[in-house]
Amino acid sequence: MFGSDYDTSDGYCIRDFINVVDLAKAHLVAINRILNKQQKTPVEIFNIGTGRGLSVLELIQLFEKVSGVIVNYKVVDSRAGDIEKVWADPQFANNELGWKAIESVEDTLLSAWKWQLKLKEQESK
Repeated sequence: MFGSDYDTSDGYCIRDFINVVDLAKAHLVAINRILNKQQKTPVEIFNIGTGRGLSVLELIQLFEKVSGVIVNYKVVDSRAGDIEKVWADPQFANNELGWKAIESVEDTLLSAWKWQLKLKEQESK
């Protein structure tokens, strides 16, 4: 991980982690809005995310919890230009598209882990 000296509760960068299915659903709703000519302006910008930040360390700890696997990670120096805290404000997307991220980070990590195990099982056949 890059840096543990950020001005956050645990020193690690904070990001908005979203399930890819939630992201895809947001795109579909936005495309339908265009196809149905429901846009209020020629160009609309929507922030797509959960609206909740989670540190990179918290993400690792959640993965360890849901998978039962201890992650071997290394902390190195911070990178110049890394943003300390960033997460979406999805309120406009919630209001205009009627869209909201549904999947929790825990469920997303568990799903990704199960998929990885399934792929590994198929490779060993």
